[in-house]
Amino acid sequence: MKRILLRWAAPLIGGVVALLLIFLLYGSLDFWKFLEVLRSANPVWIVVLAVTILLEQFLNGWKWRQILHDVKSVGTLRLTGALLAGYGANVLVPLGISPLVRAWIIARLEQLKMATVLTTTVISRFVDGVVFALFAGVLAMSGRVPQVEGNLELGLSVAGALNIAVFGGLLWAMFRFRALFATDGPAVCRLFDWLAKRMRGDGRELRRALCSGVVWPRDAMRRAAVFLGAVAAKLTAATHFVWAGLAVGVVLTPWDYIFLMVFAGFIMVLGRFVRIPGSFIFGAGFALQMLDVPPETALLMILFNYIMSIILVVGFGLIVLWQSGIDIHRARLASEAVDAGI
Repeated sequence: MKRILLRWAAPLIGGVVALLLIFLLYGSLDFWKFLEVLRSANPVWIVVLAVTILLEQFLNGWKWRQILHDVKSVGTLRLTGALLAGYGANVLVPLGISPLVRAWIIARLEQLKMATVLTTTVISRFVDGVVFALFAGVLAMSGRVPQVEGNLELGLSVAGALNIAVFGGLLWAMFRFRALFATDGPAVCRLFDWLAKRMRGDGRELRRALCSGVVWPRDAMRRAAVFLGAVAAKLTAATHFVWAGLAVGVVLTPWDYIFLMVFAGFIMVLGRFVRIPGSFIFGAGFALQMLDVPPETALLMILFNYIMSIILVVGFGLIVLWQSGIDIHRARLASEAVDAGI
């Protein structure tokens, strides 16, 4: 009974917090005005929004291709499909298994070890964290942050600095201790092998497979392309609110769209830690409120982004999963698989 209470306590508290945030943000929403704005929305810009959502994932796939290239050259479309499949599986089975699913698909299709591919996805994610932090720092230094009660610029600066410290530090540690982790001597390696054995895996082979994925492109152009892809993907993500806003007649400044991306992104990450469902909706809602966008219009902009992302990610993701011969049940089991063959 105690275990059940502990398991459901965080989601329950997160749900209560979510309801309170909904009331704070949209308690005064005029439903009839909301429907009126919805009826007058321009579908052309919603189609453009859908295209840019897919374009963002394509750019992420291209960036991943540059990192993975020295392990094996894999097509951008295949990697993009794996990204969508991972996100789609995570929407349907919210256990944080998207990196495992995308690594499983690529390893299966390209005859690679899953642990090796998984490490390259981790590197890609850490690069995203560093680039995202740089956007936050540039935004704070530009002075184009909405003037609200409290020092929002300082908050963004601190959050960005922490992001760079965490993700940059993790990247440094991966490459600094890669060779050490592949050996059998250190205590941490022996502990890892013991844990792997308890889970019926070969710790030595798993460590070596993981270290094989700690790669950085040898070609200078590809190294630059990793960061170029990450920056291009973030800029494309920032345009999502451009198209959603144009659909309902809202036009903001370029810096406002960067602010929306950064603020909503930080809230979304924070929401994952404290288990608040729909954290993107609240983060974007608070940001649009700071930009004086009417609540009815703001909610539509957010819903266009959120619903189109879910439809496209789940739709294309499930197609890729089906073509790869991987169903959702097996994807869930993958989150528990830790052995030398992955």
